[in-house]
Amino acid sequence: MAQSLTGKVALVTGASSGIGEGAALALAEAGALVAISGRRQDRLDSLVGRIEAAGGKALALPGDVSVEEQARKSVEDTVAHFGRIDILINSAGVNEQGGVESLPLEQWRRLIDINLMGTIYTSRIAFPIMKAQGAGDIVNISSTAGRRSGADFAAYSTSKFGVTGFTEAMRQEGGKAGIRVSIIEPGATATEIAESLTDPKWREAIHQHTHKDGAMEVADIVDAIMLVVQLPRRANVTRILIQPTIDVAPMP
Repeated sequence: MAQSLTGKVALVTGASSGIGEGAALALAEAGALVAISGRRQDRLDSLVGRIEAAGGKALALPGDVSVEEQARKSVEDTVAHFGRIDILINSAGVNEQGGVESLPLEQWRRLIDINLMGTIYTSRIAFPIMKAQGAGDIVNISSTAGRRSGADFAAYSTSKFGVTGFTEAMRQEGGKAGIRVSIIEPGATATEIAESLTDPKWREAIHQHTHKDGAMEVADIVDAIMLVVQLPRRANVTRILIQPTIDVAPMP
């Protein structure tokens, strides 16, 4: 039976669009108090308005999780406003095309800073708070690129493989303290992820891939998130690989 989230406090990063936005709405609908983090203030304000219009409570925390101090502040401000943090959804992420030589180092750093270090920054602050509370959930949104690398997306895959390793290490450390840690690895999902690519041809190619007939919707990934956080505390779904039914290529 799904556990109630009424009164629980959640922080969702990358909440200005896509999976983060969907997760924030679903958590609020389930009764959680939701803090939302992202770089686009206008979208955060709009999302807060939607949540509050539906009877929920939300807090907009504009910021960039790739900046350690801003990531730290998002967790600290959540606790200062709501008194605790029970759920952390790390959904902020970007993509970029390029290989070992072709992708400039500044782009390597951008992807690793946002996709991996942003996840580490928020988790490291939330972890001891949850530990002191005796319970908590941390859900990291990754990608199938965290299981299967490719020469055209070397930095993206590197960042996502890093999230996988970090998630498993944190799960092992947190379990005995009552902290559940999970990773969700979506395949092609209709989000704005393609907009983060700088090359127009690759931007269009990834948009076509993520919006093809049979691609998943944001709601599909949100359902997986809600499954994870609403299970009885004795159960921790550690890893979910979720793909479009039509994508049948073998996956490690």
